[in-house]
Amino acid sequence: MAKTLFADEPDSGYRLLVAVLVAAALVFVDVRLDWLDPVRSMLSRATEPMITAADLPRRAVQGIGELFATRAALQEDNARLAQENLVLQRHVQRLAVLTAENARLRELLNSSALLDSSVLVAEIIGTDPDPSRLEVIIDKGTDSGLYVGQPVLDANGIIGQIIAVGPSQSRIILVTDSRHGLPVEINRNGVRSIAAGIGRPGHLSLQYLPITADVRQGDLLVSSGLGGIFPRGYPVGRVASVVKDPQETFMTVDVIPSAATDRARHVLLVFAQQELQATLMQQQAVAPVVPAPAAQESSP
Repeated sequence: MAKTLFADEPDSGYRLLVAVLVAAALVFVDVRLDWLDPVRSMLSRATEPMITAADLPRRAVQGIGELFATRAALQEDNARLAQENLVLQRHVQRLAVLTAENARLRELLNSSALLDSSVLVAEIIGTDPDPSRLEVIIDKGTDSGLYVGQPVLDANGIIGQIIAVGPSQSRIILVTDSRHGLPVEINRNGVRSIAAGIGRPGHLSLQYLPITADVRQGDLLVSSGLGGIFPRGYPVGRVASVVKDPQETFMTVDVIPSAATDRARHVLLVFAQQELQATLMQQQAVAPVVPAPAAQESSP
């Protein structure tokens, strides 16, 4: 008989049985005994680089995804924090404004307590766009009893007077306007003059003071009461400089207004004229009527 080219292979069922028995034996030994722990540890260290290399693509993809997610989250957080910062800055600015406004109102209330006349607090809501006109607009008018010529003060002194009145708004000409003049006197010695505006915020000029007049730098000027518009004794300004030219008849006197004409926010409206008129009318109403003496007939 001719020999076959390949030897017959063992039965596959036999090999499976042997493999099962070996596996069962290994499981028994691994569970019951710790003989295979060194072998397991050695195999784990040997296969660790392969496991790490196999896991690198997944970790790379995950890292790139986390990087983009973190960048987007950071951008979103930065945008949110920037918005919150703006909101907080607005609150801080508003708090500063309210604090300053409360301080100004307290100054006005303290000033009004020192005045003998009735006063009303108003807020400046606009200014004249014409640079040659130093005028402001307030939020009170005839509905509040205001009238043309009414004196206007701030916490430090006279700021101007009303020149036009509407139902809910009024226009004030500032003392620094070139069209405005205010009778004043030097508080130190009573020398009288006219404090005129020169069209520049924060500056006044004394008019018609002879070079022999006693005027000094730092002198306080107050309203003299002449003219019937401004009551006597309200601060107007302080003398900043005095220039005497022997060739001139009058001296040049620069005055810094007491009132904050270029930055005031609230003003006091003085009702001195109305109170005076009301007092006069009341005195006339209660005054006794004296009948005129009857004409005597001449005897023939």
